[in-house]
Amino acid sequence: MTTRSRADEPLVTHIYTADPSAHVFQGKLYVYPSHDLDHEMASNDNGDQYDMEDYHVLSLDEDLAHAVDHGEALHLRDIPWASKQLWAPDAAYKDGTYYLFFPARDPHGIFRIGVATGLSPQGPFRAEPSYIPGSFSIDPAVFADDDGRTYMYFGGLWGGQLEKWRTGTYNADGEGPAATEPALGPRAVELKGDLLGFKETPREIRIVDEAGQPILAGDEDRRYFEGPWMHKHDGRYYLSYSTGTTHKIVYAIGETPYGPFVFQGTILTPVVGWTTHHSIVRYNDKWYLFYHDSSLSGGADNKRCVKMTELRYNDDGTIQTIDPYPPSE
Repeated sequence: MTTRSRADEPLVTHIYTADPSAHVFQGKLYVYPSHDLDHEMASNDNGDQYDMEDYHVLSLDEDLAHAVDHGEALHLRDIPWASKQLWAPDAAYKDGTYYLFFPARDPHGIFRIGVATGLSPQGPFRAEPSYIPGSFSIDPAVFADDDGRTYMYFGGLWGGQLEKWRTGTYNADGEGPAATEPALGPRAVELKGDLLGFKETPREIRIVDEAGQPILAGDEDRRYFEGPWMHKHDGRYYLSYSTGTTHKIVYAIGETPYGPFVFQGTILTPVVGWTTHHSIVRYNDKWYLFYHDSSLSGGADNKRCVKMTELRYNDDGTIQTIDPYPPSE
């Protein structure tokens, strides 16, 4: 158990954690992070420094002051189709079963998305024999809508390989759009009733400005890079994501799960470390942002720590921008 004296301290400090997906199950707040290993690795745009090989599940007590690590919930060696790199996961619950969704490289080095199931929110989870047919890239985020339908949002550039799927099939030499062309968007897909497969072909999500024009690939302050998250507030759909190179979490709002989504602004300004990955959840009538930085390791790109802070809305539904390092009072 880790006890935090301040809201901006890591949830746990005995291991490195990143990419937190937070959910309320059985009235308790659970966090599903990736697990950074304490390795010395050179960073590159392919993401080779992120060589994670298992998942742990964290939970928080009611006052959110204490976090518990429930131990290893799934390991690479127990996933028949995966070769390496268990990156950012997410979780879901339906009809008595808990689901852990995760990306990993297949034996050919191509990222796919897998799913594992369990009977408890803290695991252990048992992986399906193969990845989800038709899946690719990274960062699955699963959203259950009020009408009972469940959707997955996914995709990441560079090491996440999203630009290599522009033709609908994997192209190892595939490149992203030019700076003056519309940026690539995340993919969205409705899941089957048992949540083990896609109900349809994934579609690309459009992110536009207030005039309805697509955000361009060269607009690195606003364009999509990775880490999609979907939540619903006052009947509208909020797509939030990482901008990657400018190290921000930003968001756009839409009227349907498929968008289009109109860009709104910044949720979280840059943190220590290169990546930023997040989730947003409501718990006890308050909203919270979970994210990571590299403060625990002194700035190492591949040794991160999960943090959380309260998220607040303005009266018009926009989100107040959060400074992860506010001045001390």
